[in-house]
Amino acid sequence: MMPSYFVAHGAPSLVIEDHEYTSFLKNMAATLEHKPKAIVIFSAHWEHNVQQVSAVNTHGTIYDFSGFPEEMYRMTYPASGDASLSEQVLSLLNEAGIPAVPDTSRGLDHGSWAVLKLIYPDADIPVVALSVNRYLDNAKQYEIGKALAKLREQDVLIIGSGGIVHNLRQIKWGAGAESVDAWALEFDTWIEKRLEDWNVEELFRYRELAPYAERAVPTNEHFIPLLLAMGSGDALRQAELLHRSYQWGSLSLTAWRFN
Repeated sequence: MMPSYFVAHGAPSLVIEDHEYTSFLKNMAATLEHKPKAIVIFSAHWEHNVQQVSAVNTHGTIYDFSGFPEEMYRMTYPASGDASLSEQVLSLLNEAGIPAVPDTSRGLDHGSWAVLKLIYPDADIPVVALSVNRYLDNAKQYEIGKALAKLREQDVLIIGSGGIVHNLRQIKWGAGAESVDAWALEFDTWIEKRLEDWNVEELFRYRELAPYAERAVPTNEHFIPLLLAMGSGDALRQAELLHRSYQWGSLSLTAWRFN
């Protein structure tokens, strides 16, 4: 069965950065037993109050950022879509009581293409992108992932792209990778324990139970993909922390694998 992953996408410039985390992402594909048939990816940067499922022939590239190096605006990730997979995703979600509709025009935002370009740079695997809905409760986010779990049996790789500690107001520009704010590490460590124990009851209540939750997660759109990816691993409930590092004091670059 194909595992599912949560990966942090950091800043848009991640795609041109060179450090331990980008090296991890570039080597991630080699850790899989075989190449996925397709990829389903949830991005924190596609928000909608009704679940959207991409249904395009070829993905355009969205440059949803400004002020970054010019080379980033010349990058593309023209992955094909997969019409039959899009239909299956829609069917699985609707059967689980999660209203979902197709989107036939949107390209991939940087939450999707920046990480995919590092993991599978040739863009030769079909991609179906999905939105996130910040207004659903955490249990429902988990159920969305759980509804798609059977795709893993068909060699479909499920990825949630976001960030566990993601508060741009707390960033300390110029801080080195070795400089980590204690509050960010404490929150991340609390989440780590709940993931490894598969303690969804406490994880769903992280806002009231976890230390520094409001500081680490001022808005939840970047945290949601973690719950979506985790939900797709509900059958075996095995979580493995693959990488954790930090940028600028508190921006966590974290990768989790769910078997």
